[in-house]
Amino acid sequence: MGEFDLIAHYFKRPARRAALGVGDDCALLAPAPGMQLAISSDMLVEGRHFLSGVDPARLGHKSLAVNLSDLAACGAKPLAFTLALSLPHVDETWLAGFSRGMFALADAHECELIGGDTTHGPLNICITVFGEVPQGKALLRSGAKPGDDLYISGTVGDARLALEAHRGTVSLDAQALQAAQARMDMPTPRVALGTALRGIATSAVDLSDGLLGDVGHVLAASKAGARIDADAVAARLGIRIDTTTLPQDLRRQYTLAGGDDYELAFTAPASARDAVAHASLASQTPVTRIGSIEADAGLRLVDASGQPVTGRFASFDHFA
Repeated sequence: MGEFDLIAHYFKRPARRAALGVGDDCALLAPAPGMQLAISSDMLVEGRHFLSGVDPARLGHKSLAVNLSDLAACGAKPLAFTLALSLPHVDETWLAGFSRGMFALADAHECELIGGDTTHGPLNICITVFGEVPQGKALLRSGAKPGDDLYISGTVGDARLALEAHRGTVSLDAQALQAAQARMDMPTPRVALGTALRGIATSAVDLSDGLLGDVGHVLAASKAGARIDADAVAARLGIRIDTTTLPQDLRRQYTLAGGDDYELAFTAPASARDAVAHASLASQTPVTRIGSIEADAGLRLVDASGQPVTGRFASFDHFA
């Protein structure tokens, strides 16, 4: 099977929103009047971002989900995406599973594939996603203000738990491992929450490299600091495990700096708590208040009793 046969068989579909679909030199895409395009790219490399042998349908889902998560953090609605795919060889069973998982998520968000590239090489997946957001309404990292509440969506730490189970540093029963693996392989992009937070949240970021590192980007852009309840975050581990299996220090490590969560962290004025609760309900996405923004630079961790939490919580670094 050649390159263009591969594209036609597994990735070509009728154009819906775009003026041109897959197959021409360029795709043509226009947002609705009064809207801005939101654009983001993410690359997934085998052995760095996903485990060898992962189910291809799950990998197809995750490859698009991590990009949709960026749109969610911007408050943008998905429109379309491109796919650049490097393959060590043409495996039709793998391609069928990968495209099935990718398109299932794409269809759920009415986001169409409009172009890309394929080549021979190490397994490498790069997606660029396009969304639209009303002019001037995008959620940014730079808007957090002292006194704002700090929230996270969903649960955190589950993907790190799955990774450590694969490494053999944590022992999980079959049910817990399956649940953690599902969170690592098939994250849920919080698009509905992101759009519901327009006009409410003062800043937002998606949690890809670890909560503390990603919140740090918000603090740097907003020229502010934050106080975070480490135990409120630790309680948001989604997999139910007792402290004999996962002691509190590891629970904090995985939830504060684990990475691969693809939840949203966002800020909003304390006066907007009812509006945040309504956005949570409308988007069917649980949110948890975990701290507050402060004027003094830096990030301060406290426990449930308000005492300082010490320790090093290093988020993921692609070049570390």
